[in-house]
Amino acid sequence: MYSIEKRCFGYRLMFGGFIKAEEMSRWVEESRAALEDAPPEFGVFVDMRSLKPLPVESRPVMEEGHKLYKGKGMVRSAVILNDLVTAMQFKRLAKESGIYAWERYIDAESNPEWEQVGLDWVLKGVDPDD
Repeated sequence: MYSIEKRCFGYRLMFGGFIKAEEMSRWVEESRAALEDAPPEFGVFVDMRSLKPLPVESRPVMEEGHKLYKGKGMVRSAVILNDLVTAMQFKRLAKESGIYAWERYIDAESNPEWEQVGLDWVLKGVDPDD
C-alpha cells in the first residue's frame, strides 16, 4: 500500500506492507500526475515504517520514482524507517538513482522525535546526520 499527499512543503508519501512491481508502477504513474503542478522546488517526507523489503522486480520501479521526484524539483527528502534491511536497501537504491545526497534516513525505532527530525530536514535543511 502507498499514499501520496500534497503538503505545504511538497509531498508526504507513505509506503507499507509488501509492494509488488505492479503496485509500485501505479505509484509512479500517480506520482507523475501529482507532480504536474509541483512548485519548482519542494521537499518530500516519506514514511516507510511499515514497509517490507522490496522484491527484486520492484526496485527499478522505485528507482524510476526517485528520479521522477528529483527531476520535478525535489530538493530534500526525509525517509523514516524502522527496519534495518529496508533501510540498507533504500540507501543503496538512492545511491543508484542519484538522490542520496538530498535524502536522509531516520530510524524511528531509535529516535522518538523522528517526525520532527524529518520535517526539520525537509523544511529547514537541518541535517539529522550532523
